[in-house]
Amino acid sequence: MIILELLTVGAALGGGYAWTKGFVQRRLRYVDAVHTRPVPWIAGAVVAVAAAPFTYLPLIAFAVPHVAALALGAGVGLGVKSAQRDRMLPPGD
Repeated sequence: MIILELLTVGAALGGGYAWTKGFVQRRLRYVDAVHTRPVPWIAGAVVAVAAAPFTYLPLIAFAVPHVAALALGAGVGLGVKSAQRDRMLPPGD
């Protein structure tokens, strides 16, 4: 049961990171508001709060229900922060 929980938390963390980093790099490249300091914290907190009710579903909730939501929020916040560092604009912008 612990292994299944660790896999769920790892998938939430890794999936949130990878999807968010790609989304910010591709779609939000020219949005200056995304590249400010508090945005990773805000995005991570909003996603963690929004995902918290879903952690009570039987397939996600194992021992500690909110760990998956916190991992997803952390992954999203880290993905936004990583995309901020890797910001590449075309020449002339």
